Amino acid sequence: MKPENVDVAANAEPVVIYQDDDVMVINKPYGWLVHEDGHNKDIKTVVEWFCKLVPEARGVGEVGYSSKGESLERSGVVHRLDRETSGVLILAKNQDAHQHLKQQFKDRLAYKEYRAFVYGRINDRWGTINRPIGRSAKDHRRRSAERGAKGVLREAITDFERIGMGEYEDESFSYVKLMPKTGRTHQLRAHFRAVDRSIVGDPLYATKRMKESNNLKLNRLALHANVLELVLPNGSKERFMAPLPQELEEAAERIAE
Repeated sequence: MKPENVDVAANAEPVVIYQDDDVMVINKPYGWLVHEDGHNKDIKTVVEWFCKLVPEARGVGEVGYSSKGESLERSGVVHRLDRETSGVLILAKNQDAHQHLKQQFKDRLAYKEYRAFVYGRINDRWGTINRPIGRSAKDHRRRSAERGAKGVLREAITDFERIGMGEYEDESFSYVKLMPKTGRTHQLRAHFRAVDRSIVGDPLYATKRMKESNNLKLNRLALHANVLELVLPNGSKERFMAPLPQELEEAAERIAE
């Protein structure tokens, strides 16, 4: 298995779920960066795609910088999904909309729901992982919710609900709904690694497990942003959904058999 393989996203494009004068909501494909990171120059970014469709949105938002101090193009970005994560993402078309949406996320008023597959059995039907997150002492790319995390430890809370559980080729997996209450970088990936239930196909947090597993026949991170609910700048409360990708639907069928 090639953990960094993004062939499945080679021809994919973001799908517009909703738009008005202030925002655009999309289903982000796996393999796309939300915005440039100063390292991967040849990878498609949502921002580049967005600015071609909505050129007047260029410059909207906050200036960002890479670890090298280079300015990054982040027009319209309010929140992020990891490159390896697919699903629902909202973008701002103007500065007032950006400020409104940013405040929604800051005040924890935006409801987010993810679907994921994890290695092993989760016996509790419902639960909460309440573990502060810092930086990994072993790998600068990772965050950590385990003992020994370094730097500032920030509050991080994830509610979960087990949807299903089963075996595929004599290996146990669980299918879960995840509801993060906070929005830390890599929160879901770090939290489930901390409880020894890493997300299937995670090239950063489950490297060893991936080599030993059948990985549910997936060639991607088994994490998808399924639902986003928040109040739009026009005052209406909306719930947006990005359907589960086919490869994850098939993984659910494998453990249900």
